[in-house]
Amino acid sequence: MKRKLFLALVALMMIPMLFTSCGKKEEAVETAVEEAAPAGPVVMNWNLAADPKYIDPGLNGASDGGDLASNLFEGLVRERSGEVIPGIAKSWETSDDGLVVTFHLRESKWSDGSPLTAHDFVYSWKRAIEPSTASEYGWIWHYTNVVNAEAANNGEVSVDEVGIRAVDDLTFEVTLSAPTDYFVSLTSFYHFMPVKQSSIEDANGGDGMWMKTPSLAVSNGAYKLTSYKVGDGLTLEKNENYWNTSKTGLDIINVKFIDSASTGYTAYQAGEFDFLDGSSVPPAEIPALVAENPEFYVFPLLGTYYYNFNMDLDMWSDSRVRRALSYAIDRTLIVETLGRGNVPAGGFVPPGFPDHEGNDFFETAGTYGISMDAGSVEEAKKLLAEAGYPNGEGFPKFTLMYNTSEGHQLVAEMVQEMWKTNLGISCDLENQEWAVFQDTRKAGDYQVSRGGWITDFLDPMGLLAIFVDGNDYNDPNYNNPAYNEAMAKASSSNGAAHYEALYAAQDILMKDMPIVPVYHYTDYFLSSPKLKGWDRSMLGQIDFTTAYLAD
Repeated sequence: MKRKLFLALVALMMIPMLFTSCGKKEEAVETAVEEAAPAGPVVMNWNLAADPKYIDPGLNGASDGGDLASNLFEGLVRERSGEVIPGIAKSWETSDDGLVVTFHLRESKWSDGSPLTAHDFVYSWKRAIEPSTASEYGWIWHYTNVVNAEAANNGEVSVDEVGIRAVDDLTFEVTLSAPTDYFVSLTSFYHFMPVKQSSIEDANGGDGMWMKTPSLAVSNGAYKLTSYKVGDGLTLEKNENYWNTSKTGLDIINVKFIDSASTGYTAYQAGEFDFLDGSSVPPAEIPALVAENPEFYVFPLLGTYYYNFNMDLDMWSDSRVRRALSYAIDRTLIVETLGRGNVPAGGFVPPGFPDHEGNDFFETAGTYGISMDAGSVEEAKKLLAEAGYPNGEGFPKFTLMYNTSEGHQLVAEMVQEMWKTNLGISCDLENQEWAVFQDTRKAGDYQVSRGGWITDFLDPMGLLAIFVDGNDYNDPNYNNPAYNEAMAKASSSNGAAHYEALYAAQDILMKDMPIVPVYHYTDYFLSSPKLKGWDRSMLGQIDFTTAYLAD
């Protein structure tokens, strides 16, 4: 691993986006894998903490499914620690006008031994765009600038009119409506990974369950699925047909779905896991782990933890009420209590995005009058009184909903107490299991709900876009035409105009306050000292393609 500990998210600005292969780094990993290879199968045990709703990369919309997809599938390119490297595409070039990107594919195979071609990418992308697929990430095509992708996802034109084509079996061509600086790096995201048409057709539908059925789960990454048990776990085995299989040092990865942090952590301490997802670490243990344990890794993560107001409910119709609840939170106390190195959030875009002038978007945007400690409480009281609820009198009791996690529970209890103490507003807490919670939140069957978002590409638009009207992840059901217009302008422009529109959009969002930003994420894991060669994407996906176990 290149990095042991990163607590400052602003360090992201220092990481270059290099569109080259890993060269010496890859050679070193391959040598290490060969030297470390013991007799018999090499088995790694990993607690993912949650049973993912989807593993199908075209349908998945959560980080747990994304972690699995990133190890089961390979896209055109792969991003590791901020470096974009060749994947199935061995090279690519962009036309002089910036409108045509041509990917030259290497010869590669699916896990069943059949050839993978540019036609598979055409099928997979069209499937993901097609509105009848109902992909949780269909909205992302609105920000790719691929010709007709947005119109096709809206059902206005056929997917056959989208600007993608297979020139031949090993040449994939994409036509854009405007030059898009982030397009190549965007294709590393799991939504753009290929899926095999026959597997989906054999599953008699597009519900994604084919990827939880080992006999149908054909993939093209370093591993293949060989077993799956709902609510319990799954097994990944090395894919001998992966184009880069010589650099994969694990034969079997046993994955468990233990969502109790104390149970998962105890099992790791007992040596039952080699890798532990951060949500499986009890919050109370984190400060000591950061200070003392070299097996604990903390990384910057381009995302934000927040709460949604259900904007369809009358109780949230007054922006002064929403702003009051946001201003009444002591974000510094929350992040200090969690002890993970998180950054208090006054806006939605986290540190780490340089704008057209090289300035950090987070720092330039500011905190919109929100004190990061308790300094905004008096303003919160004033806003609430102006809205007709002095000291919270007459405001209806509501429920704050979150998904099962000791960390989510801790934050919710702190926020509940701050609203009661600072504003005189009472709320109940309710937790739901992750799979149920996703459906409940998506259906709008809540009053206030936990939210979390990690960008899908290295541009602030990857965060702000979710609050555009009609976006599948617009959980508060926010709709401001001025915000929608600013985001549309950002999507169709580059350089100064692009960032000016993004600044304007966040200004509108924070004035309306349909959400309560709480803190910006860090990503953390426990990894056995014997587990080497793993990496991660800046977007948070764990990558075991070159992992191995050393004695």
